[in-house]
Amino acid sequence: MHFDAIARVPGDPILGLMEAYAKDSNPNKFDLGVGVFKDAQGLTPVPVAVKVAEQRLLDSQASKSYVGGHGDATFGRLICELVLGNESPLLQAQRVGTTQTPGGTGALRLAAEFIKHCLPGRGIWLSDPTWPIHETLFASAGLAVHHYPYVGADNRLNVPAMLTALESAPKGDVVLLHACCHNPTGFDLSQQDWLAVLEVVRRRELLPLIDFAYQGFGDGLEEDAWMVRRFAAELPELLITSSCSKNFGLYRERTGALLVSSKDAQKLLDVRSQLALLARNLWSTPPDHGAAVVAQILGDPALKHLWVEEVDAMRQRIAQLRTGLVEALAPHGLRERFAHIAQQRGMFSYTGLSAEQVTQLRERHSVYLVSTGRANIAGADAARLDALAAAIADVCR
Repeated sequence: MHFDAIARVPGDPILGLMEAYAKDSNPNKFDLGVGVFKDAQGLTPVPVAVKVAEQRLLDSQASKSYVGGHGDATFGRLICELVLGNESPLLQAQRVGTTQTPGGTGALRLAAEFIKHCLPGRGIWLSDPTWPIHETLFASAGLAVHHYPYVGADNRLNVPAMLTALESAPKGDVVLLHACCHNPTGFDLSQQDWLAVLEVVRRRELLPLIDFAYQGFGDGLEEDAWMVRRFAAELPELLITSSCSKNFGLYRERTGALLVSSKDAQKLLDVRSQLALLARNLWSTPPDHGAAVVAQILGDPALKHLWVEEVDAMRQRIAQLRTGLVEALAPHGLRERFAHIAQQRGMFSYTGLSAEQVTQLRERHSVYLVSTGRANIAGADAARLDALAAAIADVCR
C-alpha cells in the first residue's frame, strides 16, 4: 500500500508533557512545561482589552473576506510602531514594512524561506541552547544551521564565547538573536553586551534576525524594545519577528508579523514583493481575527492604556513568582544555588536541574518541566511555592 513505508516519529516533547500532565490524577500537580502565562487561578486568561476589542469587532465587522498577502495594513503599521517606536526614523523614511503571519512561528518560517530563496548560500547562527523549533524550522527550510555559545553546562551566560563564535561566522550569514526573555534559558544580555554584539554584527556584515516574541514580559514594553531599536537605528538591513501570543494572550489566534528594514524605500518594495510571493505559497493570506483585535487595541488610546496595564500586571506576576520561589528555597539551603531564577527574565528559566532530577520531580511530586531543566515560571502557583520548593529540595539531596 502507499503508506506502508511511513514510520512513526516521536511527538513533540512539550506537547507530550501536556498529555502526561492531563492524565495525572494528583490534585497537587504543577505544570511548568507548556509556555503559556497563567494567572492566580491557574488559567491562561483572555485580557480584558482583548474581550472589549472582540466585542467591538462582533458588533461592527461587516465582512470575513480575505485580507491581502501582507495582511491588515493597519495592524502592520501599529505593530511597527509598537516594536520600533512611534517616532522611528525608519517609519518616516518608509524603510520598514510588515508582513502579517500566522503567529511568531509563521514569521520565522517566512524569514527562513526568504533567506533560502533570496539570499542563497547564507547559513544561520542560533544560540546554544535555543527554542527547539528554531533548530527544526530553519533546517526544514534547507538552511545550514550553526550555533554560537550562549549558556554553558555551568548554567551561566557566556558572552565572550558568543562574541568569539560570531567573529568566526562567514560574512553575510544570518544570526538569530533573542531580543529579550531568552527562550529557553531566561538569561538576557545587558545593554553593554548588546553593543558588543552589534559591533561584531556590523564588522562581520552579518544579517540580524531578531526574534521578539515576549515584548513587555522582561522589563517593560518600551524597555524590552531597546535592543531592537538600537540595531534598527545603526544597521541598514535587518529582519524582526514579532508575536502577539504572549503579550496579547492571543495564543490560539496565531497572530504575528515579520518586519523588514531595508536601506531605502525602493529596496523595501523589492523585498516585500518576494515576501508576498513566498507567503502566497505557504498560507496564501494570513488569519484576520487576532490581527483585527490587536489593531483595535493599539489604535484606541484608552484601550491601549488598559492593555499596557494588563501586560504590566503579567510581567509583575512573573517577577514575583521568580523571587518568591527563590525565597521558598532558602529554608532548604538552596537560595544561592537557585538565585539565578530571580535574575532571569520572562516566562522561562534554565533551572540547572538535571534530566534525572526532572524525572524524579515528575514521578515523586507530579512537577512537570522539560527534561533540559527548563521551567515555565509563569505556570507556577504563588500559593504553593513552598510545596514546589520542597519538591525541588527533595530531588537535590
